[in-house]
Amino acid sequence: MKTRQTPIRAPSSVPVDDAVLPFEISELDLRGRLTRMGPGLDDVLAKHDYPPAVGKLLAEAIVLTTLLGSSLKFEGRFILQTQTDGPVSFLIVDFRAPDRLRAYARFDKQRLREGQDSGALLGKGHLAMTIDQGADMSRYQGLVALDGGSLEDAAHEYFLRSEQIPTRVRLAVGEEWRGGEGGVQHRWRAGGMLLQFLPKAPERARQADLHPGDAPEGTVAHTVEEDDAWVEGQSLIATVEDVELIDPDLSGERLLYRLFHERGVRVFRPLPLRAQCSCSREAVSSMLKSFAPDDRAEMVKDGKVVVTCEFCSSVYQFTPDEAGVEG
Repeated sequence: MKTRQTPIRAPSSVPVDDAVLPFEISELDLRGRLTRMGPGLDDVLAKHDYPPAVGKLLAEAIVLTTLLGSSLKFEGRFILQTQTDGPVSFLIVDFRAPDRLRAYARFDKQRLREGQDSGALLGKGHLAMTIDQGADMSRYQGLVALDGGSLEDAAHEYFLRSEQIPTRVRLAVGEEWRGGEGGVQHRWRAGGMLLQFLPKAPERARQADLHPGDAPEGTVAHTVEEDDAWVEGQSLIATVEDVELIDPDLSGERLLYRLFHERGVRVFRPLPLRAQCSCSREAVSSMLKSFAPDDRAEMVKDGKVVVTCEFCSSVYQFTPDEAGVEG
């Protein structure tokens, strides 16, 4: 009896930007996703005059959101949001399945300092990850405390406490300068990889119990020996360098083959990403009409109401009558 063989082909050498590439290493019970972003990231960040450090942090948040949001199996929303006491006090990335994203950062320019890493920029606060399944469905939200760590650290904490799935995340962002007919051009590039251990036998994915925090002194912490397959997976993703994640000349397929070819890696159809805000004149008008009459009246300046979208900087102007301001 002949068995059906999975087709094997050489990894594509053609880089694909603004896409998520799902993959699996079945021999190790590993699944993952690889995000590569270029023009779409430029489109989001160009809407605001972000200082480089803020742009880099927001780009990391965007990549992390695409790695998580692209797993949605329905046309809902995945929203990543931080609220902290750091120089970058607020971040939000809104991913609308299957492919649309928008993002925004609020920061205090006076508090920015040279050499601040992502932990210093964020400071202390929390990160919320929200799954919105639609108007008639309940929302799911996971919260992670931020205490000077990076977004990678926060993602690991989220999966440890909320999902209890062995997970590792890598994020990288860089600025690219290239010469051309119009002079030197600046472009953003970003990439990220998420790797998860998903064995068929649940006991193989067991993790140690979370520390209760108030255990008596001397209490022995619960430990679970990690599965050899997951140990190998973690060691492999740890070798990924930032330059590999953002290299415009290295395709995602070649990167995955470089990492996992000894165990056999299977890639799936890429999931395209696009920067697109969901604001519209109709949506803004509806929002205005949801405000209290006194609040709408206070918004009238020079005989008109002007609303600027925080995400894409689009400006919408309304007459007082159009904004529902009572005469």
